[in-house]
Amino acid sequence: MSRLYSDIFDRRTTEGKATDPKTRSPKFVCENVNFWYPGKQALFDISLVVPEKSVMALIGPSGCGKSTFLRLLNRMNDLIDGCKHSGRISLDGADIYGPNTNLVDLRRRVGMVFQKSNPFPKSIYENVVYGPRVAGVKDRARLDYTVERCLKQAALWEEVKDRLNTSAFDLSGGQQQRLCIARSLATDPEVLLMDEPASALDPKSTAAIEDLIDELKKNYTIIIVTHNMQQAARVSDSTAFFFEGRLIESGATEQIFQRPTKKQTEDYITGRFG
Repeated sequence: MSRLYSDIFDRRTTEGKATDPKTRSPKFVCENVNFWYPGKQALFDISLVVPEKSVMALIGPSGCGKSTFLRLLNRMNDLIDGCKHSGRISLDGADIYGPNTNLVDLRRRVGMVFQKSNPFPKSIYENVVYGPRVAGVKDRARLDYTVERCLKQAALWEEVKDRLNTSAFDLSGGQQQRLCIARSLATDPEVLLMDEPASALDPKSTAAIEDLIDELKKNYTIIIVTHNMQQAARVSDSTAFFFEGRLIESGATEQIFQRPTKKQTEDYITGRFG
């Protein structure tokens, strides 16, 4: 296998950023998961374990099922009429599609950050406190604390602390994406799902998001969809390679990128297709 990504992994080891997924307890366990859109099967027999407090990257060409799988983890696909699934997806051992699942609580525990930043047409402050307000929090001191805590976690506090009441739309694209991350953190999630969170950003903003992901994994489980192989190598601890709705291979990121067991994986990572 080519040493194409050796420098990235050497740097991560030197900087102490690598996390061994084998040392982490499972957060999500997916067993024999299939998924159908109306008239089309999109996922085939997916079995995958997501370790807690680490970063898993989902890679593969466009249309291979990565985002569909991501949305299964907080049941966002339920919003599409005519979809169905089979198999089991458990969060901390509990089936998230079981009859006793509280969807509001599930989506609080499993937050989502989308490809395109989507701040609400409100102030920076009101964007962050939107979730807590919906949950019934009215105490101003508690809301103020949440805003400062989440903006600091999103590495945005120092840039916006003097203009919290200005429109979120006044922020740059990278700042808006970090604001959306802060908004997700305000509901105290355990998992963050990120669907290509830096694909629309410039290199400087992308680097800020990647640094933020590395910091957040100390407290959160993060699953990121990315088409950027260098980004996957830089930020993730484990990687799952999807192709045409099937999981081809998964494992520790360094192993997947440097010693894949499937030729199809190697061909994709080295740019021979996709």
